[in-house]
Amino acid sequence: MIDLLALCAFNAAYAEAIDSDELERWPDFFVEDCHYRITHAENERDGLPAGIVYADSKAMLQDRIAALREANIYERQRYRHLLGIPLLQQAEGEHAKARTPFLVVRIMATGETEVFATGVYVDRFVRQDGQLLLASRVAVCDSTVTDTLMALPL
Repeated sequence: MIDLLALCAFNAAYAEAIDSDELERWPDFFVEDCHYRITHAENERDGLPAGIVYADSKAMLQDRIAALREANIYERQRYRHLLGIPLLQQAEGEHAKARTPFLVVRIMATGETEVFATGVYVDRFVRQDGQLLLASRVAVCDSTVTDTLMALPL
């Protein structure tokens, strides 16, 4: 059974991988045939599947990180995630659904720090071979205004 403590520990490790610039670890939080999307509340409310970022496999997540490291040019930055306690909506056997509020602060190379995104993760979890993984994570941002510099995963 997947419980609240397991979800909290998972989310803490997920955020730490991103915040500590260990982005190559980020895809390992997902199953092979996963869904990852960043969207905003209006799109989600209206059932519009388009996302600011969209991936439908772990390989796409790995490609995104490789592109960030090798091909994309963007201003150096890092994130600090502040996560709320997950709301465990459903837990049956090796599967769970949860919603977790997030606040992401972006720190630029200059030291300038700003609230970058707030919202909620809408997640489907699965336990595979004893490991908790994401089958789906949709980061639903509160604001419809999106910085064009959405380089790092949320």
